[in-house]
Amino acid sequence: MTIDVLAFATSPRRHGNSETLLDWVLAAMAEEGAAVEKIVVPEVDIRPCHGCNLCETLNRCVQRDYMVSYVQDRIIAADCIILASPIYCMGLAAQAKALVDRAQVFRSRKYVLHLPVVPPERKGKRVGIFLATAGQNWDYVFDAAIPSVKCFFHVVDIRNKDMRYLMVNGVDEKGAIERHPTAKADAERLAREVVAHLQEVLST
Repeated sequence: MTIDVLAFATSPRRHGNSETLLDWVLAAMAEEGAAVEKIVVPEVDIRPCHGCNLCETLNRCVQRDYMVSYVQDRIIAADCIILASPIYCMGLAAQAKALVDRAQVFRSRKYVLHLPVVPPERKGKRVGIFLATAGQNWDYVFDAAIPSVKCFFHVVDIRNKDMRYLMVNGVDEKGAIERHPTAKADAERLAREVVAHLQEVLST
């Protein structure tokens, strides 16, 4: 049994701190036998939500972009979904927020149309991970981003207790996370814990 991991790198700055943190997690997961896929959101065509609410009646998004042609199906199929974002102005980067907003189609499916997002036998067998980095050292620098992340995971049928977080502050300039005393070890530990958890729940 292979764990299917779908990861989103959302920073407009390639190979910066949040993407480095993500790469550490993905490398450790791959070492544990997981199949990992990373989508670099700023480099693909994921457009903002139009707010048209047509998904509430059509059960699909009317836009024609990479979110519709590929990403939505991959979100449903994955055992683990990872969202990695820097913190900009106390919230998610715009690219991450666009991805989250486009999950509106799943909200419509789940809460308006009362249709399943994932098959019943897969409920409780998915994990969501939020990875974030911030330049400021404030304790509350991640607080505004977390509700959006929870909303994203909730609408794709990932429960609160199946969400994991690794958030590193005080890393501003590119490459700063590589000098952080615990970030890499924390990332690798988280990766191993999630893969072990999924191997257990998916075998039952």
